[in-house]
Amino acid sequence: MTVKATPPLRNPAWAPFEHRDFALYFVSRFFSGASSQMINVAVGWLIYDLTESAFALGLIGLCIFAPNIIFALIAGHVADRFDRRLVLIICYAAMTVSSLGLLTGVMTRTLSVTMIFLLIGLLGTAKAFSNPAGQAILPNLVPRDIFPRAVATMSWAWQTATIAGPAVGGLLYAFGADKVFFATTILNSACLICLVLLKPGLRVRSKEPVTWEYLTAGVRFIWGHQILLGSISLDLFAVLLGGATALLPIYARDILETGPSGLGVLRTAPAVGAFATGLVLAHMPELRQVGRKMFIAVAVFGLATIGFGLATNFYAAMIFLAVLGAADMVSVFIRSTLMQIETPDEMRGRVSAVNTLFIGASNELGEFESGILAGFVGAVPAVVIGGVGSLVVTGLWTVWFPQLRDRDRLTQGPHKP
Repeated sequence: MTVKATPPLRNPAWAPFEHRDFALYFVSRFFSGASSQMINVAVGWLIYDLTESAFALGLIGLCIFAPNIIFALIAGHVADRFDRRLVLIICYAAMTVSSLGLLTGVMTRTLSVTMIFLLIGLLGTAKAFSNPAGQAILPNLVPRDIFPRAVATMSWAWQTATIAGPAVGGLLYAFGADKVFFATTILNSACLICLVLLKPGLRVRSKEPVTWEYLTAGVRFIWGHQILLGSISLDLFAVLLGGATALLPIYARDILETGPSGLGVLRTAPAVGAFATGLVLAHMPELRQVGRKMFIAVAVFGLATIGFGLATNFYAAMIFLAVLGAADMVSVFIRSTLMQIETPDEMRGRVSAVNTLFIGASNELGEFESGILAGFVGAVPAVVIGGVGSLVVTGLWTVWFPQLRDRDRLTQGPHKP
């Protein structure tokens, strides 16, 4: 009996959406991204309004990042041992509680700086467990041959949300912080519903005994894999040094002289660049010379950071932030795809946990570093120094990780440790 081949889709970018679970996860990713960005805008403005301290702004990133350090090994173990869907459901329930707590505190006028940090800490803890499970679950939702396209599409969803999230958050904040937290509570609840609708049993049952070697397998796997170690550590140090977003409330109020709505627009600008780039990546054929493209992207990220740091015009600042976001999107796409393609499925949770720790260090700890540095030298020098540091890291990593630099294709098969 002859089996007819399935006719190719007119637009291959839509291929992942033929799979129901991917579509549901795509929607949940969008809602989660929008909520996260809206909370960042509202909490950043609240904290700076209450304290007028760059150090306090940096502490927001530390509160979100600290749980990644504490729970990194456990979170990877949970993602590899238990139903990844159930793990995500529990995590997003906790995020909903955090958002609801912020809403209640604002409405009852009992929201103190300490309470904000505690609720953000709960949010960070939920993210510490949800990120490894969320990264590990994606390869279970689509066939391997369209996985790179699925990564680009999922990144596009996140970046689309980060375009809408800050702008909507800043606009709603003009009518009151309670409006922002009400919206984030609704979004987190909708995300939770999408996850509940996913097909149960999306897990890999690891039969290895839970030993120290088992828990640290992700660290050892990355350490022994130059391509993964190079790509993850490049992102860690480049973004750690170039983390300018924590200082956006200072730029919005004191340098560019805009209000909360201006802060929302500034936070949206990197996502606009990333959105446009992600859309192109989702429609492109397979990339070649991906290693070189990753290094070029990180170098552009550093240059754009310097440009933003020196900007005194609102529109110029937006342009530099958009370029920054576009460059970061290329780096994220290549790194994320390499990590999932090169890692065996039964180890994805533990490897993703280590990757999440690195990403958290680059983003949240980078915001903490920027806040501390700005407290000593000022916001503008802190951003410029960070951009220069990103360029230095790019140059060093080009020499130290030749296998990553010379990598041609994304899909060259999983690594055999």
